[in-house]
Amino acid sequence: MTYLRWTLLLTLLGCVLALTGWQSLAPPVRTYDAVPVERGDIESGITAPGILQPRHYRDVVARTAGQLLRLHVEVGDSVREGQLLAEIDPADQQAAVDASRVQLESLGALREEQLAQRDLARQQYERQRTLARSGAARQEDVQTTHAELRGAEARLKSTDIQLRQAQASLRSEEAALAHTRLHAPLDGTVIAVGQTLDVQKRTPLIRIAQLTSMTVHAQVPEADIHRVRPGMPAWFTTPGGGGRRWPARVRQILPVPPGPLEQMSPAAGDPSGGEQETGQGREVLYSVLLDVDNEDRALMAEMTARVFFVASSVRGALTAPLAALQESTGRPDVHRVQVLRQDGEPAPREVRTGIRDQRRVEVLEGLAEGERLLVNGAHRQEQ
Repeated sequence: MTYLRWTLLLTLLGCVLALTGWQSLAPPVRTYDAVPVERGDIESGITAPGILQPRHYRDVVARTAGQLLRLHVEVGDSVREGQLLAEIDPADQQAAVDASRVQLESLGALREEQLAQRDLARQQYERQRTLARSGAARQEDVQTTHAELRGAEARLKSTDIQLRQAQASLRSEEAALAHTRLHAPLDGTVIAVGQTLDVQKRTPLIRIAQLTSMTVHAQVPEADIHRVRPGMPAWFTTPGGGGRRWPARVRQILPVPPGPLEQMSPAAGDPSGGEQETGQGREVLYSVLLDVDNEDRALMAEMTARVFFVASSVRGALTAPLAALQESTGRPDVHRVQVLRQDGEPAPREVRTGIRDQRRVEVLEGLAEGERLLVNGAHRQEQ
């Protein structure tokens, strides 16, 4: 039995060694990393960064000086047109109104007195003229009463002018008093609230916006701005949008980039445009405005966006990876690719291409759906 066991073990060991040696002598199997030719939608165009701002907004600015007494709203509050937003201490304005009213009353009383004096002077003048026609009065008395009448009329006219000036001053003071109560100019949402009143600089105290419609302020480099046109379709994404695409259209291309005074924060004005540093120096950026509906309130003010301006698009196109294009043939639309044959070996082929995006290119001729292409970085594995 022991002899038989040793014989079987030696036989099995010999078989294993023979099989291992045969596999080591067999030619290696070569495989390649490749990707298939597929159908899909493809778009070509321009990408640019942007910032979202409400399309319609109004700034509430204090038009009269004073101390801010009460602020009735906070950021995020919904307001209606005409709603009271803030109150400024009206003490100075009320005192000015009271003083103007007293002055107006005083001038009114003075006018009544001067009106009576004019009427008396007119009666005396007419009486002297009547007496002079019958020879009972001297011509000098007629001239004297006439001069007194003209003086009374002049004083009355001067008082009328002062009275109109006082009325205008009162209206101005009453307007200043009314401006101590700030009201909402439109329906909307409060998106910014300040605490400083600066009448001279007209610093906004409150900003109210209608958030159901937003505008993307895109920054397009001067090298690409000639490819953008009003009405051009576009879409954009936001960092927190989960890949959602918002469709939009170009409303306006601002003809010049903003100057230094306009290069401020988005809350202070147009946030886009100007210049930026590049490896080749300073590059001019132009502001392109795109409008988008925001009924679901998913977009918020000052969100950043990545805008894609669609220059051309094809639905259901045959596409291949850009990395599969190995070299040009002298024509910009013809390239060579490496196609995997059924035996697993690559073969060169010329293809004609169309539009392209950042990852794929449209294939017009030379390939069929499902064929596999070698891409840059693909390597052969031997097994």
